[in-house]
Amino acid sequence: MASKSRDLPRVTFQAPEKPGEESSHKKLGKLTVKYNRKDLQRWLDLEEWIDAQLQELYQYQLQEKADTATPEPEIDIEDLLEVSNEEQKSKLQEILHECSRPTEDFITELLSRLQGLRKIPQRK
Repeated sequence: MASKSRDLPRVTFQAPEKPGEESSHKKLGKLTVKYNRKDLQRWLDLEEWIDAQLQELYQYQLQEKADTATPEPEIDIEDLLEVSNEEQKSKLQEILHECSRPTEDFITELLSRLQGLRKIPQRK
């Protein structure tokens, strides 16, 4: 059976060779992505942290207003990264203005965590 698997045809993808280039068999292909895995994990961790914090901040409010079904606010990280620190703070205060619990600690911590995300290279 092992000899049968060696005899089966294999599918390979090769770019047309240009004159003066090495054989494409010797080159390994490389896939580039917008962010590396570490940056994506940091982004995901921040989104999960924001979600958990919003649930905690709005927990009692949502229980009290179960009849009206007020949704949790949505915080768009990409939008926040496009503006200055002061604008980030004012946007967050505007988004969280209906929260009955104190939000200053959450906003301060989020602004601190956003600083780390600014270093992600943006390719256009």
